Amino acid sequence: MKFRETPLRGAFLVELERIEDQRGFFARSFCRDEFTAHGLSAVVAQCNVSWNRFRGTLRGMHYQASPYQEAKLVRCTRGAIWDVIIDLRPTSSTYLRWYAHELSANNRIGLYVPQDFAHGFQTLIDDSEVLYYMSESHHPESARGLRWDDPKLAIPWPVSQPTVSERDRAYPLLP
Repeated sequence: MKFRETPLRGAFLVELERIEDQRGFFARSFCRDEFTAHGLSAVVAQCNVSWNRFRGTLRGMHYQASPYQEAKLVRCTRGAIWDVIIDLRPTSSTYLRWYAHELSANNRIGLYVPQDFAHGFQTLIDDSEVLYYMSESHHPESARGLRWDDPKLAIPWPVSQPTVSERDRAYPLLP
């Protein structure tokens, strides 16, 4: 795997290193030793799949609060998404800055999301599926979120008029 650091310290794009032949290719999408060598969480406590029927579906911006913070490795296994993360670490030089990258079944890039980051995405085409490797199990009492359309964040979502859940619309704006 190739690890490319993003502008947000601790967040990485994770690219496959393919071994190709006439049949296709083989590649590791996760390796505990390589993640550990890069100082990343190598714990997988839970895996989740999100299937999204329509282009423009927006999910986010989600995170888990202490003591159940979670790191994630996110991959789009079908279709394409615009994946967004926000640094929520108050002592970080990139506090409340966001980063986005297109993840797709075609580019096969993963995004490593550190603990104390909010995460969300918007589907770019119909019938998109997202796979998450989570370092912590889901704890509903620690589930939190930021408003996807908060003017202080000014995230330029690619599809106007997104389909958003009532829960995600109800998160408060930043103070």
